[in-house]
Amino acid sequence: MSRNLLILAAAPTLGELRDTLVRLEDTIIFALIERSQFKHNNSIYEENKMSFKDGYKGSFLTWFLKEVEHVHAKVRRYQSPDEYPFTGNLPEPVLPPLAYPPVLVDPQNINVNEDIFDMYVNTVVPGITQLGDDTNYGSSATRDIECLQALSRRIHYGKFVAESKFQDPATHDEYVRLIREQNRDRLMELLTNAKVEELLLKRLKAKAIIYGQDLSSASMDANGNVKTPHESPG
Repeated sequence: MSRNLLILAAAPTLGELRDTLVRLEDTIIFALIERSQFKHNNSIYEENKMSFKDGYKGSFLTWFLKEVEHVHAKVRRYQSPDEYPFTGNLPEPVLPPLAYPPVLVDPQNINVNEDIFDMYVNTVVPGITQLGDDTNYGSSATRDIECLQALSRRIHYGKFVAESKFQDPATHDEYVRLIREQNRDRLMELLTNAKVEELLLKRLKAKAIIYGQDLSSASMDANGNVKTPHESPG
């Protein structure tokens, strides 16, 4: 968990969330870059393509994800308010529960991991990998799980962002009115900051370009700044 929610007395503010959100951006980009090193390896996503001694029915990725989340559940990962599992029927933790503060006024169990999984497997992976099969199934699935977990945390952090905006005295009454009116379109307009989202997309594009470079031959200029291989003086 990037931010220690145990030390908070209420929902984190936007300022408190900012560093966590930026770090999650980096985590996701690096995870996607790592996954892109392997080919598509579609076999790991096909239902019942592989057989399992425990009789599991499903894809290699969903089996692996189930096994990983069972272990993580035992060390109480999914008791944290910012963690959401992709699988069900998880075991109880072997560690005693932690007393998390009520960081959400109405902690509804909204979990969109099913949609995240579908989008990741059917859109993201084909978009970042080469077609083909290099048989690196374990490595590919390991990277997939890292990507899925990071994406899940970043997307579900939207609940904290929404809560922070809802609690802002400057807009709280308007949120309450719109909620009572069930005016979803206006609520989305109020929640969304177009300029911030535009800057976010530009920042992500810049990070992806920088992080995706081979810096093995990078050097330092006279001012101590990193010069990437494609840069030339003048």
